[in-house]
Amino acid sequence: MLADLVNRSQPLASDARVLVLGGGYSGGHVTGLLRALGTTVRCSRRSLSSPEADLVFDSTAGLIPTSRDLDGITHVLSTIPPTTEGHDPVLTHLGSQLKAQSLTWVGYLSTTGVYGDQQGRWVSEDDPANPGQPRSQRRHACEQAWLDSGLPVQILRLPGIYGPGRSVLDSLRAGKARRILKADQVFCRIHVDDIAGACLHLMHQAAAGPGPAIVNVSDDCPAAPQDLLKYGADLLSCELPNEELFELASRSMSAMARSFWSENRRVRNTLLCQQLGYVLLHPDFKAGLQDCLREEAQSRS
Repeated sequence: MLADLVNRSQPLASDARVLVLGGGYSGGHVTGLLRALGTTVRCSRRSLSSPEADLVFDSTAGLIPTSRDLDGITHVLSTIPPTTEGHDPVLTHLGSQLKAQSLTWVGYLSTTGVYGDQQGRWVSEDDPANPGQPRSQRRHACEQAWLDSGLPVQILRLPGIYGPGRSVLDSLRAGKARRILKADQVFCRIHVDDIAGACLHLMHQAAAGPGPAIVNVSDDCPAAPQDLLKYGADLLSCELPNEELFELASRSMSAMARSFWSENRRVRNTLLCQQLGYVLLHPDFKAGLQDCLREEAQSRS
């Protein structure tokens, strides 16, 4: 839970000013952690009526933060996805303003999809990007644009994101979960708490100087999807859906779903957790799903 993360975390320096561009699920969680620790945060959404929003950033509607909105910013986190052409909206519309600030750290949330299909092999930051899906190719293009920007950038590559309100528990309750069997298939995951925790950890480390340009933010336990589903059903004391062979199930999948199942890799977090010293709050899906259930119970009480 966010409260657990707050209790074990240290605030940034008192003069830190953080700009979170894209305060959705992950960005909103980072914003919530920083604010709970007393850090000044400006968070953008598409509308000021959205949770956590202080300012509006919607490049498709021509709504762009002003230079005044960026005054005094020391840290930036961008969660905003590429355009359909593979351009980064933040660099396109705010790049020059960001370069005018005295920034300590800039984080860009990307995807482990840039590694492409590895047929279940382990990959680390030392492995070359080989994106096979168009969306991953666009992400990789944006990674390169950020790395070439001259800003103090760290690329955080994320696998599947889950947490309260966005986990297998929700799909089981809604009757939308599918138990699909595909030999040797695994997926990697990261709880949204650990995205926030890793971002804060890397911000702290940046005070001592630039860190690695690319960091995988993944938990310790790549796992078969049916294992995750079974554990979720056990937690909820509900029945599992019927088994479906992938070869048959894929016929009714969306193109997006088929593309996820077409890739298979295990993502190492050695750099983040051993060399950089971040301790995962939820090291595997079991700990993460237990936390989801606990947070849901607490919100109802």
